[in-house]
Amino acid sequence: MAQIQTHKDLKVFQVSYKAALDIYQLTKTFPKEEIYSLTDQIRRSSRSVPANIAEAWRKRRYPKSFISKLSDSETEAAETQVWLDFSLDFNYISADVHMELYEMYNHVLSMITIMQKQVDKWTIKK
Repeated sequence: MAQIQTHKDLKVFQVSYKAALDIYQLTKTFPKEEIYSLTDQIRRSSRSVPANIAEAWRKRRYPKSFISKLSDSETEAAETQVWLDFSLDFNYISADVHMELYEMYNHVLSMITIMQKQVDKWTIKK
């Protein structure tokens, strides 16, 4: 396994970043009346996931800060799942697209949880 040099090397970052890009493309098809509500909300929360992971990586000298930023990422991922549910229920996305993206976020949430439980493995020792 290659050594992790930056947050971009983290699988959890890669998956969450790709999901955010997918959501951005997908929301281009949402109705114009959603531009300042659902479209904006799901774009913001999805982008926040990898952004908070990047911040967590830079704060890994401080285990509590590292966990806090991972927790922020976790809540944003869960929020994104809610917006995906709304998108499905409003018939803006298909069930297949919903399931694919929802499962990507389940995978992200799983990886974040593992990182939080194994904080000593990820943080810098003093």
